Amino acid sequence: MTRAETDLAAAAAPMRIRARGRSFLALVLSPEAPLADWLLGLDNQIARSVGFFAGRPVILDLGLLAPEAEGLDSLQQALEARGIHMIGIEGADRSWVQLEEWNWPAALEGGRASGAVEFPEAEGDTPPPVMAPTQRAETLIIDRAIRSGQSIMHLDGDIVIIGSVASGAELIAGGSIHIYGALRGRAIAGVGGQPGARIFASRMQAELLAIDGFYMIAEEISPDLHDQSAQALLSEDRVTVTRLG
Repeated sequence: MTRAETDLAAAAAPMRIRARGRSFLALVLSPEAPLADWLLGLDNQIARSVGFFAGRPVILDLGLLAPEAEGLDSLQQALEARGIHMIGIEGADRSWVQLEEWNWPAALEGGRASGAVEFPEAEGDTPPPVMAPTQRAETLIIDRAIRSGQSIMHLDGDIVIIGSVASGAELIAGGSIHIYGALRGRAIAGVGGQPGARIFASRMQAELLAIDGFYMIAEEISPDLHDQSAQALLSEDRVTVTRLG
């Protein structure tokens, strides 16, 4: 076969399509009537938990609202104005009159509930002042175990946990995550574009590991590393878990 014939055959062959799975964690917000009061409560929570919704996908569950709920027609616009990014809507029907002008995201199927999420609270009773970005990364050290359903977010540096992280708990860090105990929940490091971040655990039993947007679920972690001292790092756009020591 001549070179021209080889090139022609290669051009005619279908290109191999590469695909891999990636899991995303989403919050589910369930508005309640009266919506004006609910939005005031949301504003208060946003002020007390600065940055909590930043970059987080949200599913809006309208199951607690009646189709004629006052203010429902403008709810989506109100949430978008608060920087809340909706990737799905459930518990309602497009035929509701007040939802005619809504922009409906593509429908999502499946998903597993992970329990209630606790908002991180700022110290003090008043909303924290707006401050300039910190000039250097700070490490958040928590000298206790993290219970199921708790969510700890620290986008300005590393998170260090002196204790275990229960199943159903979640850690989100701009830098690396260090756990001096068992990691049974979810650990998300390198948020905001830090591919060099790592996740360290004295006992690796994670439900999910993520670094710079790349994810690995529990079933993908080698059984040989289960409950062992291990670290997770990003290698060629893949999360890799290796033994420590």
